[in-house]
Amino acid sequence: MSQTILILNGPNLNLLGAREPDIYGAQTLQDVEAACAALAGELSLTVDFRQSNDEGELVTWIQQARNSAAGIIINPAAYTHTSVAILDALNMYDGAVIEVHISNIHKREAFRHHSYVSARADGVIAGCGTNGYLLALRQMAHRLG
Repeated sequence: MSQTILILNGPNLNLLGAREPDIYGAQTLQDVEAACAALAGELSLTVDFRQSNDEGELVTWIQQARNSAAGIIINPAAYTHTSVAILDALNMYDGAVIEVHISNIHKREAFRHHSYVSARADGVIAGCGTNGYLLALRQMAHRLG
């Protein structure tokens, strides 16, 4: 039986491919989802891939994952730098958490250098483009053994 990995995407990632392609690349979020689903199958995992611009919805999904997901991969986007609520929800989750950022947040504006989510994440992948999601899935499979 395959284990489910919840992949969460925060605000504005629904515009991936159209939003600042010089920073975020040309792939759409649908492209990323398809690549994740394909790799998950190879790794004997299942992905539940979601995106929301609403912080509260992301928190609710993290809370629900306590009973349904073996791990969480999260790109909190702008909420990375502002959301104690997402951090609190992740702190109540017992499974593995991997934080993903398409761009290298440490090479960008100073306000992007701090991540609340990193305080809970078991791993952080930044600056690898959308390939970071695939790296995170491989790491999740490794962690779950």
